[in-house]
Amino acid sequence: MNFDWAHFTPFASLTGGIVLGVASAIFILVNGRILGISGILGGLLPPKVGDTSWRVAFLLGFVVAPALFHALVPTEFVTTPRIDATDLMVIAAGLLVGIGTRYASGCTSGHGVCGLSRLSPRSLVATASFMGAGFATVYVMRHVI
Repeated sequence: MNFDWAHFTPFASLTGGIVLGVASAIFILVNGRILGISGILGGLLPPKVGDTSWRVAFLLGFVVAPALFHALVPTEFVTTPRIDATDLMVIAAGLLVGIGTRYASGCTSGHGVCGLSRLSPRSLVATASFMGAGFATVYVMRHVI
């Protein structure tokens, strides 16, 4: 097994995890809602009166925050992720993730971060399923195909 030391980023990953955990805690304390991206997006379909503005603002943050980061941070601190997949594979993966979040009634942020921290048995099963499917997919893509 080869370990890619150039892309081993434990401190960036730890920082991201801490930020996500703090954001999830603040979100549930302030809004009384679980910070699940699929639930926030799904709440826009169909939109409910008085419940759309915060959802749209939250989702716009996914576009605005990286753009702002790239505009403010020097380029030597910004790395572009490499995705070894075709456009069709990325689209198929996105569709499969979307289907999975519907079956699980939530996504990794809702179940894996918020649900597990609340000791939810349903979230434990969902997160184990997400992780197991991910492990199996990586194994198949790297060793079988």
